[in-house]
Amino acid sequence: MNGLDMLCLGAHPDDVEIGMGGTIAKHAAAGLRIGICDLTRAEMSSNGTPECREAEAAEASAVLGLAYRSCLALPDRGLTGSAEQLEAVVREIRACRPRVVFAPYWDDRHPDHNSCSRIVEEAVFNAKLRRYLPDAPPVQVEQLVFYYINDVKDVGLMVDVSGCYERKRNALATYRSQFEPVAEGSGRVATPLNQRYIENVEARDRLLGASRQWTYAEGFIVKRPFAVEQF
Repeated sequence: MNGLDMLCLGAHPDDVEIGMGGTIAKHAAAGLRIGICDLTRAEMSSNGTPECREAEAAEASAVLGLAYRSCLALPDRGLTGSAEQLEAVVREIRACRPRVVFAPYWDDRHPDHNSCSRIVEEAVFNAKLRRYLPDAPPVQVEQLVFYYINDVKDVGLMVDVSGCYERKRNALATYRSQFEPVAEGSGRVATPLNQRYIENVEARDRLLGASRQWTYAEGFIVKRPFAVEQF
């Protein structure tokens, strides 16, 4: 596979779309090759089945213009960071050869998001070590960037997504099992995700954008500063 410009990893299908769907849509429209890797099939979710989530993720991928999507099928609510799980993520990074990797912010209220963040950060480090899994060529990722899902703190970067926000809305709308209101007799149960959650995401993105007089923005944070030639 040709290398990706951006590889975005999340614990569950829909995590990446919540945090940075607009950024993906904007960069895909500009011709960048972007992929999403879901670490789990979200089999512990209160609504929907893994098969349903897979189909919804495929719809969202088409809306956003992804070049690639994968699922490692690691255990939902079982992201321990074991040697086997770390190896799986490193192999994914080496297979995709991305310039930039995105992971969830490390201090989110969902423990799976935090576990995913730690695993990806370690995997980015290990991916460059030539003596770690020597059967797969090492990959030096240029930058690791963290996106927000639920909790937004200390935003260090923002992307203006005003012009492509409708595509983010449409991508999130494909996850009907998660975000559609619960209808009587549907067999689904009420969760925070189907209680106006998408409206809250949009309000967050609008508030971030307002700080720069943009309509919508998505926020990010890095631990290792970006290098620039000049301002």
